[in-house]
Amino acid sequence: MPSLKSLLSLGTLLAVGTTASAADFTLLATPTTVAWGYYSGQSKPVLTVHSGDTVTIQTLSTCGSPERMIAEGVKPEQIPPYTAPIYAQVTDKGPGGHILTGPVAIAEAEPGDVLEVQILKVELDADFACNGFGLGRGFLPMEFPYSRSKIIPLDRQKLIAHFAPGIDLPLHPFFGSMGVAPAGGKIDSAPPFAHAGNLDNKELVAGTTLYIPVAAKGALFQAGDGHAGQGNGEVDITALETYLTGTFRLIVHKDRHLLWPRAETPTSYITMGFSKDLHEAAEHAVREMIDFLVTEKHLSRDEAYMLTSVAADVDITQLVDGNVGVHTILPKRIFTGVPK
Repeated sequence: MPSLKSLLSLGTLLAVGTTASAADFTLLATPTTVAWGYYSGQSKPVLTVHSGDTVTIQTLSTCGSPERMIAEGVKPEQIPPYTAPIYAQVTDKGPGGHILTGPVAIAEAEPGDVLEVQILKVELDADFACNGFGLGRGFLPMEFPYSRSKIIPLDRQKLIAHFAPGIDLPLHPFFGSMGVAPAGGKIDSAPPFAHAGNLDNKELVAGTTLYIPVAAKGALFQAGDGHAGQGNGEVDITALETYLTGTFRLIVHKDRHLLWPRAETPTSYITMGFSKDLHEAAEHAVREMIDFLVTEKHLSRDEAYMLTSVAADVDITQLVDGNVGVHTILPKRIFTGVPK
């Protein structure tokens, strides 16, 4: 995977429409601009942009309805005002539970392309987060056979969550779900897969770039499931769930082809794998890193396997979303001059 800088410098040789005339758009969360619980290749776009355009997208949390949040201790004035109309008016729901804003069509995107999602900015839109687990859910459902929830105050200036007296957590806001449509109809928003979706990857903060294989015309990008922070594993099935607004630059690549999503941070390369089986998910993530090193860093397959073993970390992304996630993360600093 070339660096973000090199991708941009190649211009129209690699990407479509990344010109000086690129436009900026804002997409607010309203009853007519959200998809409740699904990605779908049959969805009608709520916004159409061109490759290279920037979209600022407002999203909801997964903390529930205003009534539920108030019952759990959130002050009514703390709840963003666009929440109530969405809960009152949206009737097309499921099969999942995430309220995603979109889809945004990128006019040039066709099946087989790659969508580059530059995460330019992630802003916290509330002074609280929620965390909870439910009966029969999470990684240890037999040990916690009941439901609990917790409201956690956020200090947006200091970027700290006050989890409990004497326990403060640093905030690293990111979107739990960013993805594109499958080739067919509705799929559950919960399990991540080739379309990306509910990745729950805490590395995908502002300054990171996500690459997603396109399966449907227009790509149909959606985002939501805002997290103020999270631990790898997300073991009780939720993170620091909160409201976020994100700014994304969307670029279509015609000459690149991926099986699984990949990402690039300022310091690392990331490959991903998903499956109901943890071992199989890890195999996908490791094979993708080997493929990246062969195709982008020009190593032999044997050398790529060796380098992945001695330099990369194979981490569990999450264990609770139907398909578990594994990501392999490789530091950029090791590349001091790989031969071409």
